[in-house]
Amino acid sequence: MGKRFFRKGCLTVLVALMLGTAVRADEGMWLLPLLYKYNAQTMEALGLKILPDQIYHPDGVSLKDAVVIFGNGCTGEVISTQGLVLTNHHCGYNAIQQHSTVEHDYLKDGFMAKTLQDEIPTPGLTCTFLVKLVDVTEKMLDSVYPEMSESERRTTLVNTANYLEEEATKGTHYKAQVNSYYGGNKYYLSLYEVFTDIRMVAAPPSSIGKFGADTDNWMYPRHTGDFSLFRIYAGPDNKPADYSPDNKPYVPKRTFTISLAGYKEGDFAMILGNPGSTDRFMTSWEVQSTMDVENTDRALIRGIKQDVWMRHMEADPAVRIKYSAKYAQSANYWKNAIGQNEALARLGVVAAKQAEEAKFSEWVAGDAKREEKYGKALSMVRSGVAKLNAPQHVLNYYAEALFRGMEFNRFAGAFQEMPEALKENDLEYKTRIQDYVAGNLYEKGYKDYDPATDREATVAMLRLFKEKMPAEALPSFYETIDKKFKGDIQKYVDKLFETSIFTDYNRLKSFVMKPSAKKLGEDMGFQLSTSVREKMAKYSDEMHAALEEVQAGNRLYIAGRLEMLGDKPSYPDANFTMRLTYGTVKGYSPRDAVDYRYYTTLKGVMEKENPESWEFQVPEKLKKLYEMKDYDRYAMPGKVMPVDFLTTNDITGGNSGSPVLNAYGELIGCAFDGNWESLSGDIAFEPNLQRCINVDIRYILFILERYLGGHRLVGEMYLVSEAHED
Repeated sequence: MGKRFFRKGCLTVLVALMLGTAVRADEGMWLLPLLYKYNAQTMEALGLKILPDQIYHPDGVSLKDAVVIFGNGCTGEVISTQGLVLTNHHCGYNAIQQHSTVEHDYLKDGFMAKTLQDEIPTPGLTCTFLVKLVDVTEKMLDSVYPEMSESERRTTLVNTANYLEEEATKGTHYKAQVNSYYGGNKYYLSLYEVFTDIRMVAAPPSSIGKFGADTDNWMYPRHTGDFSLFRIYAGPDNKPADYSPDNKPYVPKRTFTISLAGYKEGDFAMILGNPGSTDRFMTSWEVQSTMDVENTDRALIRGIKQDVWMRHMEADPAVRIKYSAKYAQSANYWKNAIGQNEALARLGVVAAKQAEEAKFSEWVAGDAKREEKYGKALSMVRSGVAKLNAPQHVLNYYAEALFRGMEFNRFAGAFQEMPEALKENDLEYKTRIQDYVAGNLYEKGYKDYDPATDREATVAMLRLFKEKMPAEALPSFYETIDKKFKGDIQKYVDKLFETSIFTDYNRLKSFVMKPSAKKLGEDMGFQLSTSVREKMAKYSDEMHAALEEVQAGNRLYIAGRLEMLGDKPSYPDANFTMRLTYGTVKGYSPRDAVDYRYYTTLKGVMEKENPESWEFQVPEKLKKLYEMKDYDRYAMPGKVMPVDFLTTNDITGGNSGSPVLNAYGELIGCAFDGNWESLSGDIAFEPNLQRCINVDIRYILFILERYLGGHRLVGEMYLVSEAHED
């Protein structure tokens, strides 16, 4: 995770809260320690039947103890006393892909461990429990003073956070992280317990877990069984331990009760999870920059790269397995960028932000002390963003085209220190780099690398970069293309891929056994990588200078808006720490004469079937189960099998896999997506149209038991079938 003192996209600092004239009941990613202060009455009025301290209790067991950070970017929930964890299929996708081969294609066929012994260890995967949150605001802010520059302030805060983290974990096996909230006006320390022996237990085939794929991503109606199951293993003392065949399933503090009683429109629903990043307090200038620079660049570059990848994936099953996870990760925020721009324009968010800024400026001007304290805030942001746009645009192309678009360049980046190490005859470095190439670089890189695919993508990226970037932004290897290859990018790339050690794993492995500074320096891949990094440094310096001005202005603006709010309930922006969001089960009407029901059914899966499209192929076994309609306890009245449903919960990336809970804290579903109309949500919540899409727990259990044969797993869970009598 790491320290989070900057916003995503390198545009702005982490910011505070959604500031409007009123906060709606279903809007907000609320801090757990503040539930009694801000949310208890509203949640009770909406229908909550349990107390806030049953959701979060700093010194006792509560629902939060059954929620985990799954991997590095998702949420999961514990659903059995033997450490069984439910999350999304797309959250488990990397692990499923990691264990797949052409002979055992778990992406295509699904996976079910028949016994505990068949559950597959997944190196690198973690499940992390939040132990508690501690307010450390006073200690953090006592270490800084107004006269500090932004870089001095940031360094001091990082050092203070490191000290507090060390103190909090001294003598324990816990880990800690201090995070900034409310634009750096408040700080909490999160204490975590991290488990590293995580094993894959079950996953449906992608034709169920990824049904609809990119076409249906961010769309509704949705018919995706987006789930997978893993298990946490622990040492003999039930504490985290590295993988060992002697480890036992973890016995959790708390598990979720699973409700088969269903829901109806208007029912209370809440989600506990780890939303990744929102920017609800962006100024109008930042929103415009996000649209014009960040999103526009990402959509164009990734679209071209993904077209190349997809052609190779469709042509070769081995490439499909290698690139499936990478393609899905890339495509997710490619489509998000497109949809977010559409939503922000449709909702007039820039104009709405301008109105907020005008109101703030009027409030500031009404008092001399406020004018002295906050008067420069907005002008600093405006000035900083104006300076930021040009270097940001260039760096977007470097990141998306020359790094994410050309895989060999990322491999080469790990060898930038080698010339100096060889010059000094650093034997420790040689051993370390040999181990790295044989281990981590293979598992995290070359195992899922196809040179032919990367070659075509590289040609496309180099052509696009030259077309879109000013001449002064071009790295020096373009001079080589012009002089030695007469400007022919294809010939340059062909030669590079034929000769570079970084485009062939065996060549690289042989090289590191007998490394040579001369050979490395002459390698075309290394030359490209070096020139890219040298040129990027100039634009990085420009960006950081402008960013400091934006940071300082933002912090003042947020502090002023907090003062304007007074005692009104407020929530901080998401920063991948645990939050609660609550609302109701509810459909929506996006356009005239279009009304979306709040749930979908298995009938819709059959209606979407398209044998000609890999995205909408329905397994024969599922079709037979549908024809039989033997859904048993998992069906709705009338032998109808529910698949997905909608709630008004306010979520974002990181909430994937989060438990969806009813008024009694029982599990009714697993959150996995938002609708197209929600794509403005990271910047501006839209209450009438924004929806969270969840897979129904009954569909999960039906697929698990009837399709995958996971009777033993269902037997671990505590299921309740009857609705509560209020």
